[in-house]
Amino acid sequence: MSTVLDVDAVTKTYDTGAVEVHALRGVSLTVEQGEYVAIMGPSGSGKSTLMHILGCLDVPTTGHYRLAGEDVGTMTEAELADVRNRRIGFVFQQFHLLSSLPAWRNVELPLVYAGLSRAERRRRALAALERVGLGDRVDHKPGELSGGQQQRVAVARALVSEPALILADEPTGNLDSTSTDDVLGLLRELHDQGRTIVLITHEAEVAQAAARVIRVRDGVVTSDEPTDSPTGVTA
Repeated sequence: MSTVLDVDAVTKTYDTGAVEVHALRGVSLTVEQGEYVAIMGPSGSGKSTLMHILGCLDVPTTGHYRLAGEDVGTMTEAELADVRNRRIGFVFQQFHLLSSLPAWRNVELPLVYAGLSRAERRRRALAALERVGLGDRVDHKPGELSGGQQQRVAVARALVSEPALILADEPTGNLDSTSTDDVLGLLRELHDQGRTIVLITHEAEVAQAAARVIRVRDGVVTSDEPTDSPTGVTA
């Protein structure tokens, strides 16, 4: 397996003017292609800051982060934007769907920025929605869908550009238990199909859906251990 994420001694410090906040204090971790990893920690642990760095939404203060072998710290803003659009699929706690657009139009948005034709965008959006089990809901607007279905639309949007990495930030945070099981089942299916998935969560039960749990507290990794989940990839 090749390494998708390589985080080496990463720190992140925010200067608020009155005080420096050390959000990350020398974090190191790797994620291999095809792994399903959960990063878990309480509020204020640094997991959200780490997620922003992994998603190329922020850069380290010190240390190195390599995505598929490329040092993110050397990239320009334009290159970072291109990486976010093509190589990382984001799924957030807030679905971030545009209420005025039907499901397929929400899903096609990353392809608009990529410059694909309208016909190709629609074809790929419909295929992505079919893949997450919403082939019969493509023309429904978010307000006409349940919370679990809206999150499935968000997952389809994350998949539509065929990214190397799915980064799911508290994807079940706004869902009831039935919809949570539904979305975790979908992530498991994607992993079974060979996707690399990093799940950010504060919930131990959700983290157990992954094959490996990296625990973060006070800006440092406190443990990195396999779970009993059958989603694990064996060498």
